[in-house]
Amino acid sequence: MRSRTLSSGARQLEVHPELVILRQPCRSDDDNDDEEQSLHPSESDPDPHPHRRSPLPFRQRLRHFTWAWYTVTMSTGGLSVLLFNQPHQFPGLRQIGMAVYVSNIAFFLAITSLLVARFVLYPATLKESLTHRRESFFLPTALLSVATLITSTERYVVSRDDPAVVGAVQWSFWAYVGVAVVLAVTQYAFVFSRHRFRLESAMPTWILPIFPVMLAGTIASVVADTQPDVAAVPIIVAGLTCQGLGLSVAGMTYALLVGRLFSAGLPDREHRPGLFMCVGPPAFTALALVGMGNGLPDGFDADSDGEVDARTLRTLAVVCAVFLWALSFWWFGVAAVAVAMRPPRYFHLGWWAAVFPNSGFTLATIALGRAMGCGPILGVATGMSVGVVLAYGFVLGHTVRAVWVQDIMYPGRDEDFDDA
Repeated sequence: MRSRTLSSGARQLEVHPELVILRQPCRSDDDNDDEEQSLHPSESDPDPHPHRRSPLPFRQRLRHFTWAWYTVTMSTGGLSVLLFNQPHQFPGLRQIGMAVYVSNIAFFLAITSLLVARFVLYPATLKESLTHRRESFFLPTALLSVATLITSTERYVVSRDDPAVVGAVQWSFWAYVGVAVVLAVTQYAFVFSRHRFRLESAMPTWILPIFPVMLAGTIASVVADTQPDVAAVPIIVAGLTCQGLGLSVAGMTYALLVGRLFSAGLPDREHRPGLFMCVGPPAFTALALVGMGNGLPDGFDADSDGEVDARTLRTLAVVCAVFLWALSFWWFGVAAVAVAMRPPRYFHLGWWAAVFPNSGFTLATIALGRAMGCGPILGVATGMSVGVVLAYGFVLGHTVRAVWVQDIMYPGRDEDFDDA
């Protein structure tokens, strides 16, 4: 009996009486997807144009509104802090930063409301989102957004002269630390017990569960400035402890990721912007060390021997920060070259990785420039800030466009896509 062949773009389906064979064309090693497949059509997709998709009602699209949307607010919050800390201020810059800060609050409330609506309309998706092998890794971005709200509120709103507000910030810090530590322990424990990932599938998103713990140090470096001495020292100690935990776990994840890069090469082009996540841990640690050193009381005496240790500790913090800044620079270079070699073709929320970690990298550069009193470093930091602002505008514009043309919030095109 003759077989029948059905063609569909680059795929051929040969239908025999006895069996069905699905055959795909061979692809080069550079195009091979790992276990974290692209959420978007492959190069052989015969119909990759977003505007040709069947329109869906907003209610159905809301089912695919994922935790990854908090990457928008963590990036916006990071930008507001960056604008506040600019070494070269000009009239109106502080007002622009305040506008970004207020916009971030609005974004956070809107995203939280839409996520709640998703889980109310589709209750089963709550458990699915918390256990999904891809989407669950973006759960910590909600806490990272809270971290940026705390730090930006401290910069734009809090005053030393208001004890009630200062106390509220203090308790917000301790509550954040508690939630961040619980999330880091429970999420990694769940991943270790539930999922089985291969080394060649290692992705930068594996760092995200420890990121909120790490940012506790950054928060401590900011809030300690407005806290009384009796409260500032415990906050700095807790921040340093969390920063050490976060950087240590991130370092172990780096080992897995570098092993993957050596053995399997760079990620698929759609995931390469995620490499910028690796810029964040050493950059935010450098920023936190310098900030916490500056936050120490001037008369701080660690061993009660009558000698003031604050100046020595501040110098040590700068030395360690320079060391870590170099590691961030290396990761930034690797990520930038990887993206330049094969830019992503389709938008996804992972593009926001090019904004938030680089905001921390730029803030660390500003902190080091100020600590060393080096004008050229501050000039470089200003140029980096312009780059972050341009990247933010670029990604935000593509986010709006992607929603409009159904490139995201559409079945099979978001972090809840199941490729198992």
